Amino acid sequence: MRFKDVFSIIGPAMVGPSSSHTAGAARIGRVARLMFGECPGFAQIQLYGSFAATYRGHGTDTALVGGLLNMATDDPRLPEAFAHAEAAGMTVTIEPGKGLYPHPNTAELSLVSPSGNRTLQLTGTSIGGGNIEIVRINGFTLKLTAAYPTLIIRHYDEPGVIAVVTGLLMGSGINIAHMTVDRRSRRGEAMMVMECDGMIDKDMAERISWLPGVQEVNLLKL
Repeated sequence: MRFKDVFSIIGPAMVGPSSSHTAGAARIGRVARLMFGECPGFAQIQLYGSFAATYRGHGTDTALVGGLLNMATDDPRLPEAFAHAEAAGMTVTIEPGKGLYPHPNTAELSLVSPSGNRTLQLTGTSIGGGNIEIVRINGFTLKLTAAYPTLIIRHYDEPGVIAVVTGLLMGSGINIAHMTVDRRSRRGEAMMVMECDGMIDKDMAERISWLPGVQEVNLLKL
């Protein structure tokens, strides 16, 4: 990731000892929570590399749980995240994962709704200074930093879907800063992620959700 200004290096206001192991972990958890749209009933967290080796000492486990409870990096409740999770009815398991990831600070989150009928799998890496990259969502290989207003759109891989979505954004004067697309197969399920410079309101997200071929739209503002 290229650091665009000094604030990207200093990191965010935060509770905890480490911008990469605490603030970054909290942001990964919070992205998962905002995408999921509700407090999970069950969260399975697997940690890799440095995260797996040091998570108790650096509070990475606590920060991830706090993020899943929609706590910001400077939320004073963060150190007591496990107690808040129990009060909220969220069961959490945390364990080191097997295998290697390209980045040493990696967490895989698998969430299940309280009713058991909704799930989310998300993989995120903490790349320093509290900055993160989400690299996998429900099996799609993507990239988002959560530093910009972001549209996450699940759709069918059909001609014109991307063009219509980008045309809607262009018509509203919204510039796309970064975009990735992945698909399961030709004409199968696909997902596009667009990080945008301009603000995106709920009306725009709803207009996109009505488009033919679009299955689900998430508007992420961290």
